[in-house]
Amino acid sequence: MAVELCLLLLLFCGSTISEVQPIYKPPPGTLDFGFVPAKTYDTGAYHEPGPIGILFKVVHAFLYLVQPNPFPQDLIRKLAQQKFGNTQGDYQKPENVVLTLQAIYYEIGFIVSAALGLLFILLLPLVGLCFCMCRCCDNCGGEMHQRQKKNADCQRSCFATFLFVASLIISVGVLCAYAANQHLTSQVRGAKKLVNSNFKDLKVFLNDTPAQIDYLVSQYNTTKDKALSDLNNVGPLLGSRVQEQLGKEVRPALDAALTMAGAIRETKEALENVSVSVEVLQEGTERLHANLTDVKMHLSNTLNDSACAAAQAASTCNIIRNSLNQLNINANFSGLPGVSSQLAKVNDVLKIDLSSLVQKGYAAFNDTPDLVVNQTKNILSDIKNVLESIGSNISNFTKTLPVQKIIADLTIYLTQSEAYVQDYFPVVEQYDFYRWLGCLILCCMVVLIVIFYYLGLLCGTCGYDKHASPTTRGCISNTGGNFLMAGVGFSFLFSWVLMIVVVLTFVTGGNIEKLVCEPFEDKTLFKVLDTPYLLNQHWKNYLSGILFKNPNINLTFEKVYSDCKENKGIYTSLHLEHLFNINEFLNISMYTEDVALRIEHIQINLSKIILLDEIGKENLLNFSSSGIEGINFGAYLTEINKSVTKVDLLSFANDLEARADQLPKGALENALKGHANNIRMIHSQQVVPLEQAMSTLNQSIRLLKRTSSELMVKVKNVISAVNAAQLLINNNASLVIVQETKKYMDTIVGYFEQYIEWVKESIAMEVAACKPIANVIDTAVDIFLCSYVTDSVNTFWFGLGGSSIFLIPAIIFAVKLSKYYRRMDTEDVYDDVETIPLENMENGNNGYHKEHLYGIHNPVITSSVEQW
Repeated sequence: MAVELCLLLLLFCGSTISEVQPIYKPPPGTLDFGFVPAKTYDTGAYHEPGPIGILFKVVHAFLYLVQPNPFPQDLIRKLAQQKFGNTQGDYQKPENVVLTLQAIYYEIGFIVSAALGLLFILLLPLVGLCFCMCRCCDNCGGEMHQRQKKNADCQRSCFATFLFVASLIISVGVLCAYAANQHLTSQVRGAKKLVNSNFKDLKVFLNDTPAQIDYLVSQYNTTKDKALSDLNNVGPLLGSRVQEQLGKEVRPALDAALTMAGAIRETKEALENVSVSVEVLQEGTERLHANLTDVKMHLSNTLNDSACAAAQAASTCNIIRNSLNQLNINANFSGLPGVSSQLAKVNDVLKIDLSSLVQKGYAAFNDTPDLVVNQTKNILSDIKNVLESIGSNISNFTKTLPVQKIIADLTIYLTQSEAYVQDYFPVVEQYDFYRWLGCLILCCMVVLIVIFYYLGLLCGTCGYDKHASPTTRGCISNTGGNFLMAGVGFSFLFSWVLMIVVVLTFVTGGNIEKLVCEPFEDKTLFKVLDTPYLLNQHWKNYLSGILFKNPNINLTFEKVYSDCKENKGIYTSLHLEHLFNINEFLNISMYTEDVALRIEHIQINLSKIILLDEIGKENLLNFSSSGIEGINFGAYLTEINKSVTKVDLLSFANDLEARADQLPKGALENALKGHANNIRMIHSQQVVPLEQAMSTLNQSIRLLKRTSSELMVKVKNVISAVNAAQLLINNNASLVIVQETKKYMDTIVGYFEQYIEWVKESIAMEVAACKPIANVIDTAVDIFLCSYVTDSVNTFWFGLGGSSIFLIPAIIFAVKLSKYYRRMDTEDVYDDVETIPLENMENGNNGYHKEHLYGIHNPVITSSVEQW
């Protein structure tokens, strides 16, 4: 049932999405589809062990020393594919023998360590039994006699130090084991929250998927609205594009014609200015000539006065008399040809308003968008109907999918699974309590031994009296020795039990760490599972065989896990296109073919656009034949470049006044100064206006000269440009319209392409994102199995195993040290160093001193431990 529901979900996801294609780069005007609604998953598939993580790293380092070999991918593949035990001789086949040797080589570290552990389990109880029997026979240190030695204090201190260090190491080991035991229990109790979080994420995964699909479908309206907006604005879009392309030739031609119209008006104004200026100059020069003649006559009469005959004035008067010839006009405008004929022709040309004709051409050309709108009304209505039908087809297709039924079935199954886990979890906690209690008892065994050692060291060290003889040691010291021997006894009793647990957990936990946890972390475990024909000898790809019943599809555990880890869509992760490929449904041509065909049938006729009619062209030709190029510009420029008078009248007047100042004061001086003022008045009233008229004439002549230069060629070029533009509109506009219509169609179709590519990308990365599936795998393997269980178990055997191993030196040092703390039955007594042998013989066998022979009290030791 579960598999069927999963397949239904996969089919549903596949029926709403398509395979991932390269991301399309849309044309300008990118659509904003927003973000696919997605909820945040609560499960963080990562475990931070905290301070105990340091112990985990130490254990990992120790396991690397035990097993430094890399993960044996090839060996595991061969072992999994090899059949053992089908026949009696399978194990003796050479290839199977080689595989066995390779497996032994890989596991050699665990095998050697386990062998040493088994040796410990077998030998330590046996050694303890022999040691006990030996001591019962007063051997192996069992006799209650201690020989006197000079280095006894040094030996006692060394044994006490070594035992204390060993006890400390055992204590650290049992603390590590206890911490690991507590950590495992606390993590198992906290696993319920993690499990609930995973179930919650799976429910979110199921419940959020339909909403995401509905959002993808609803965003078609964004595409449709944008397409309809462009269709409603076909004039500004398509018409403006056509106008812009045609305008590259049309506008320069019309601009040139409009410029020529302006030149005609400027030519008229220039001709009028020339005609008026020449008339003014002719009249002005005649009047100036008459005035200057009068001035010369009066000056001559004044200079003929008798006052000029005087010696002081004669030279000055002669100079003035000689300069009178300069008072004359210099330019002669009476001989300049007239421009009345040219002006008359230009006025005839201006009777037709060429600028208005050109503006009509502009207006006709600027009406292109309106022409496009009027000529595409019927086609655009058909396209809008197609867009509406596409939206209806998408909605109808999604409604046919059994979304709610699939989600409901999967939700029921998920709820049942969650209820089963919740019901089973108290059982797990109960068994974990039994495990915790058993591990605690093992730790207490070690703690009991260590307590005996610590008490023995404490009592022995505090109660030891170096002045007391071995037979007269105090009760506290004797008790310390008894504690040490009790610790030795319990060490022999418990050590083999501890080592059995250590070996079993070491072999199990170490191999899980090396063969499961480490390869899972670097994904090599998935590579092994993805080996063709490994899990099923008839299937190349096991996962695709299970899901699609087609083992030839390249679907691997590693790729699925990696994609889900990256929170990609389930369709991409599981390659659901092999179940249901909806490329046909999401095929752009399927939706845009009708739209493209209707847009391609758009016919736009621009032949009604007249840029410049024949009247305007004839008007331009009449202007070119107006005769302005026949004007004698050289004669005009020659006279214009001359000054009005031969001499500057202001300078002449100033010079005349200065020479008058040189004369004696009198009537002559005053008369000359009066003539100077008269000359200045002539300059201001007659010469200055003439100069202004000459300036106007100069500007007008030069303008006419520029305009007349190659006038016929210029006019013909303007007419040719207008004709070429008109020809483009009449004959070649269809090509431009086809090109721009294609671009317009690409823009409309581009909206659909953006929508389809956005759907594909969203489905690949956001819709039905399968992060919860990867989280479930990480929770089960990486967190629960490896971080919670395996790391804790490995740390437990590491601490307990270290404590068990150091029990051996602790036993040795405790037995040796107890001899220095316990009260002995006999001791060595020496009365005189020189008579040691005789005294020894007198005091008993082998020189032993019997305390009861001398009346010294020797308490009877009744404890079983003391009898050793």
